[in-house]
Amino acid sequence: MDLDETDRAILRVLRADARTPFSEIARRVNGTSDSVRDRVSRMEDAGVIEGYHAAVNAPALGYDVEALVSLEVTQRNVDDVLAALATIDAVRDRHLTAGEWDLVLRVVVEDVDALRTLVHDRIPRIEDVVRSRTTLVLDTETGTGGLQS
Repeated sequence: MDLDETDRAILRVLRADARTPFSEIARRVNGTSDSVRDRVSRMEDAGVIEGYHAAVNAPALGYDVEALVSLEVTQRNVDDVLAALATIDAVRDRHLTAGEWDLVLRVVVEDVDALRTLVHDRIPRIEDVVRSRTTLVLDTETGTGGLQS
């Protein structure tokens, strides 16, 4: 799908706050609510907009430790490892990567003891995990999501 500047402006508004009413988006992009609604619908149908979600503040729920866990896995069974990782609630994101590490996980846990249990007990028990490296996240700066336009 070819996006024009108005489509890109709509996406910038939605990335900043997906709950922005179409009337407000229309005001910002010098359009009408109906045209914004039509453009958003087209972008949803084309797969440009994949969905909407609530950003949850993990520390507010008692999850105070975030880490990146890099894994080397046996290549023939990477899909099995991904499936096993999907069953662990602490694993929030799973990235298949190229380079020294095959997978990079973003994990969020209650405390350092929970992180120790995860990286020393649970993850190593997954068949075909060869080795891991854990990096503690001190702070995160997030963008607006997706490609910048």
